[in-house]
Amino acid sequence: MAAMAVAVCKTRTSRAADETAPFRVHQWHRDQRNPILPPGGGAFDVGCCMNPFVVVKGDEYLLFYAGADRRGVRRICLATCPRDDVTAWRRRGPLFDPGGKGAFDETWCVLPCVHRFGDRWHLYYTGRSADHGTGLQSFRGIGLAVSHDLFSWKRVQDEPILCGDGFPEFPGNKGIAGGGPIVELPQADGRVRYRLHYTLATGTPSKNLLVDQAKCAVTAESDDGLHWTDRRVVLRPRLDASYENAAVIALNPWKTASGWRAIYAGIGTRFGAYSICEAQSDDGLTWHRGKPGENLALAPSGKGWESRMTEYPHVVREGVKLRLFYCGNGYGATGIGTAVAEPIG
Repeated sequence: MAAMAVAVCKTRTSRAADETAPFRVHQWHRDQRNPILPPGGGAFDVGCCMNPFVVVKGDEYLLFYAGADRRGVRRICLATCPRDDVTAWRRRGPLFDPGGKGAFDETWCVLPCVHRFGDRWHLYYTGRSADHGTGLQSFRGIGLAVSHDLFSWKRVQDEPILCGDGFPEFPGNKGIAGGGPIVELPQADGRVRYRLHYTLATGTPSKNLLVDQAKCAVTAESDDGLHWTDRRVVLRPRLDASYENAAVIALNPWKTASGWRAIYAGIGTRFGAYSICEAQSDDGLTWHRGKPGENLALAPSGKGWESRMTEYPHVVREGVKLRLFYCGNGYGATGIGTAVAEPIG
């Protein structure tokens, strides 16, 4: 099954993109104070701070992330700070506990995605079961909690709202992970269609990185945020780019004057772990990445907190600039950092 993920790694390009010109990435300027949210603010995140997802509320940033306690149990947590000081975080702790014995989210609740539906907020998160021997296939579903104020959350149900099935080319697949946002697609009749970006984890345990870590970026669509259909693969690993030949995850797109831009993370043999990449699109579904090497935007750097990997990117607009939140070594073991850039397009 995972080998199939490697075999079908063919890239479609945007028809309107000028493929003769070099692909441009944003010039991200890392904050010299990184990591701005290191682990250890409380017992709930002493092991890691990972998967940043930021909501702008007035003059504050609300940072939803996954924190690990000393036993390795991961929960969705919340921290807040003034928008003009991204180091002044108030850690508010976990929002809810993992599920019970045998649940899809028994050991981990990670990868938050927050979006407003009418008068309430939806928080989608990825659950990991206790069946860790199956590797990526132990991530068994995306769950849902709801809130009216972004601070008090209640689960909708014990079962996942979205699973890792529905893709004929990956029969029997169970692995699924979040990491991407929801974009709103206004319809001609006045309705809003919601497109969720998430990750199809098709890998199975193997010494071969391309099999063990196989993942694709996918989407599903909904009219209510509860029932998801129209699943499709929108970005795949590419064998000729050594930094993303195993996996692509967490596609984070945003609309521009000329189309769409996106940032995401790739795994490849070059680093043996994640690095942050970019893509562009005319329609938000068919993505162009340029030639191998051109779309690598934020590689592991230096000797410190992000020397071995950069991953889980999330972008928000900050005035005329873009602000990126992302993780460093060890899948958040060194915390969350930030960078800013002038927009392209």
